[in-house]
Amino acid sequence: MSPRPKFITFDCYGTLTHFDMAGAARRIYGDTLSAPAMAQFITNFAAYRLDEVLGAWKPYAEVVHNALERACRANGVPFRPEDAARIYDAVPTWGPHPDVPAGLARVAQEIPLVILSNAMNSQIMSNVGKLGAPFHMVITAEETGTYKPQMNGFEVMLDKLGCGPKDICHVSSSFRYDLMTAHDMGIDQKVWVNRGHEPANPYYGYTEIADIGGLPGVFGL
Repeated sequence: MSPRPKFITFDCYGTLTHFDMAGAARRIYGDTLSAPAMAQFITNFAAYRLDEVLGAWKPYAEVVHNALERACRANGVPFRPEDAARIYDAVPTWGPHPDVPAGLARVAQEIPLVILSNAMNSQIMSNVGKLGAPFHMVITAEETGTYKPQMNGFEVMLDKLGCGPKDICHVSSSFRYDLMTAHDMGIDQKVWVNRGHEPANPYYGYTEIADIGGLPGVFGL
């Protein structure tokens, strides 16, 4: 991948931070749902979260609340607002995937790192502090006024960095939230971290790595 980008930009939750919405849902509903029903619930919960971020910005607590309520309704499960609050409140406690700190620290020695995250300002720095590497900039959906996969967050990020789409490499484990939008915006350098939660989609033109431990090699480091 060349030339070496001015910045490497990252999705945070799922790509760097172990995004444990599924585990949080299992801890609440696992005793009342069979394994197949629980799997369906988790699939619905994820789909509704994506749907909730496609419109006008709202606090992420509302995204979680609404998506959980819709998943409960779809699966015949009683919804309790306190369950949504419990899941939301767990987000800042989540740490990185085990492969993240060493790989990030190596890359950070050579290229500035940036995060563009569907997060609240009050959440994200707790997660970033656990990643084990310095970040040049952290940009949240609360700051940009939109959630990915909408383009506005990427546009705000590029403006803040003072560069264009050709100057960055964007790294994510998600096509639907990140890499499809990055492709549409003309970000040629993309890295897909194959965490196993989405299938490969070669149309979008990326370098695939199994985990962040493979990222230094992408840039010859």
